[in-house]
Amino acid sequence: MEYRILPHGGEKISVIGMGSSVIGGGDRQEMIETVREAVAAGVNYFDMAGGHAAIFDGYGEALEGLRDRVYLQVHFGADYTSGEYGWTTDLEQIKRSVAWQTEKLRTDYADFGFIHCIDEERDLDTYLNNGVLDYIRQLKEQGTVRHIGLSSHTPALVHRVLDMGLVDMVMFSINPIYDYGKGDYGIGETGQRQELYARCQREGVGISVMKPFCGGQLLDAKQSPFGAALTPYQCLQYALDKPGVMTVLPGVADRRQLRQVLGFLNATEEQRDYSAISGFAPADTMGKCVYCKHCHPCPAGLDVALINKYYDLARLGDGLAREHYLTLEKRAGDCVGCGHCDRRCPFHVAQSRRMQEILAYFGA
Repeated sequence: MEYRILPHGGEKISVIGMGSSVIGGGDRQEMIETVREAVAAGVNYFDMAGGHAAIFDGYGEALEGLRDRVYLQVHFGADYTSGEYGWTTDLEQIKRSVAWQTEKLRTDYADFGFIHCIDEERDLDTYLNNGVLDYIRQLKEQGTVRHIGLSSHTPALVHRVLDMGLVDMVMFSINPIYDYGKGDYGIGETGQRQELYARCQREGVGISVMKPFCGGQLLDAKQSPFGAALTPYQCLQYALDKPGVMTVLPGVADRRQLRQVLGFLNATEEQRDYSAISGFAPADTMGKCVYCKHCHPCPAGLDVALINKYYDLARLGDGLAREHYLTLEKRAGDCVGCGHCDRRCPFHVAQSRRMQEILAYFGA
C-alpha cells in the first residue's frame, strides 16, 4: 500500500480507501470479511456515508481490535432513522445520529467529522445558524472529533468553507466527467475545479475522493457521456494525480470487488495511463499538462509529469511546491530537448519548450 501524509495532523493515509455506499446490503459476514481483508491489505481510511444502517454494526464487529489502525470518516447530517440513508440539517437529529453511529461502530471518537453533503448556499447557512458547526467544533475541542471535514460537489461552497479555516479534509467528487463539466455533479468550469484542488494542496487541506468511477458511468462506453470507457485503474490514477488528494474511496460490495480495486497497487504505468481522455477533453484543455505520464519514460530520466505539477502549483502560490521541485534528482535544466515528450503528448503540450520555461522560473 502507498500512503500520503495529511499536512494538518501528520496521519499516514492509504491512497486507496474504501467507500461504503454499496456494501452492507446483503450478506453480513461477507461485509465483515471484506472490511477485515481491506485492513490486512493496508487500507486504513473508511468513509461511513453508507446506504444502509446495517453497515455500522457490521463495521463495529469487523474493526474489533483494529480501531487504532484505521481512520473513520463520519458524516454530520447523514441520518439512518429509517434504516436506510437519509439527510438532515436538524441539530438535535444530527446529535442523535452521530451518537448512534459511533455506538454501533464501537468507538468513542471520529477521526474525521464531516459537515455532510453541502451543495447549496442555504444549507451551509443553515449549519452556520442552527448550531451544527458550533457542535462539531465543541466535539473537536473535547477530542471526540479529531479533524473537521466537509463533503460537497460545489467548488464555490468549498472555497467559502476554506475561507473559514475550519476544515482539514474535503470530500469531493473527482473524475473526468465532472471535471469536464458533464453530469449532475459537474459543477464549475474545468479551471475552477483545478484551482480548488490546487488551493487545497496550497493550504494543506487533504482531499478524499468520492465517485472516482462516476457511479460506473466511466467504466461503460454506453453510459459514458464521452462514448468511451476507462478502466478502474485509469480512473484511480486520474484522481490521485490531482493536487491535494490524499485518498480515493471507491465503493466495494464484497471481497471480489475489493481485490479488483487493490490490483491497482500492482498495476503497471501503462495500465494506469489515462491519456485516453485526450480524445474527449474540451478544446480549452489542449496544450495543458494533466500529469497523465503518457510521455514517460523520459530518455533523460526526468519525471515530466511531476515537474509540471510542481511548476503549476508554485505559480498558484504553493510555497512548498518550489521546495519539492528543488529536491528532485532530475529537474527541467536536465532536459536535453530530444522531443520525445513533445511527440508523445496526447494533449499537444510543447514540453521541451515548457522545460525551458520551468528552468527560467525555478533557476534549476
